[in-house]
Amino acid sequence: MNVATILKHKGSGVFTTTSDKSLLEIAKLLQQHGIGCIVIVRDDKIAGIVSERDLLRAIGQAGPNVLEEPVSDFMTKPVITARECDTAEQLMTEMTRRRFRHMPVVERDRLIGLVSIGDLVKIQIAEIEMETAATREYTA
Repeated sequence: MNVATILKHKGSGVFTTTSDKSLLEIAKLLQQHGIGCIVIVRDDKIAGIVSERDLLRAIGQAGPNVLEEPVSDFMTKPVITARECDTAEQLMTEMTRRRFRHMPVVERDRLIGLVSIGDLVKIQIAEIEMETAATREYTA
């Protein structure tokens, strides 16, 4: 399955904000929307990405006062992105190898979606269940 198909099923909505926000503002956005990461944009281009892990890492290293600092000091950059033609297997391999859980999808320099490791696991489980059902039907 490719990324275009994944986005077709899950939707292409992505929460974004600007790099001048504080880490506390980012934490509030993550909580408010029930999401695990937010893409940071500047001039309609991806400038970075910040996840719950990034927030915890910053607090763990510098204490709670770091929450008033701008996200630009702590966001992950450069951002590894996917394309619509990439496969679920390619994304899963890249996410596992590089140890991150969210990958923005970009086409023609435009952010068009976001795929998480959870999305990929859901797809893999659905494929296994379909194969199991087909095998049961075939052997019955």
